[in-house]
Amino acid sequence: MNQDPQPFQGIDTIILKVSDINRSLQWYRDQLGFACTWHDPEMKLAVMDPGGSTSLTIWETGEPTHEGGNGKAFPIFRCEDAAKARALLIDRGISAGELEDDENVCWFQFRDPDGNVLEACQVKTDLNLS
Repeated sequence: MNQDPQPFQGIDTIILKVSDINRSLQWYRDQLGFACTWHDPEMKLAVMDPGGSTSLTIWETGEPTHEGGNGKAFPIFRCEDAAKARALLIDRGISAGELEDDENVCWFQFRDPDGNVLEACQVKTDLNLS
C-alpha cells in the first residue's frame, strides 16, 4: 500500500484564549520571560517565543477563556530543572501546583491570569519514543 508522505513538520503554535490581550502580553513577557515575536492589536493576537520550535499564540477572542483543566488542551513548557522553575515562578507571585515526580519526568502546573492551565516539565531520562 502506497502511503502519502507525512504532511506535517511539527507543531507551529499553540493558541490560548485570553480575556485581555494587553494584560496577558505583559504577564507572559514579565512573568515567564517570553519574547513577543509578533503582535497584531487589531486582531488582539500576539505570538510569544517560549524557546524551542513551537510558539505560543495568545488571542483575545471575546469567547470564554477556560472551563477548568479537564479535557482541554494545554501547553507543556520544557525546562532543565522543574524545581528551580517552580521556585522562580513562586518568587514572581505565581501560584504553582505541587511538584510531581517519577523516574522519567518531573513537572508542575500553574495558570495564567485567565485560568488557562500551563505545565512545566523536566525530562530526566532518554524516553526513546521511537
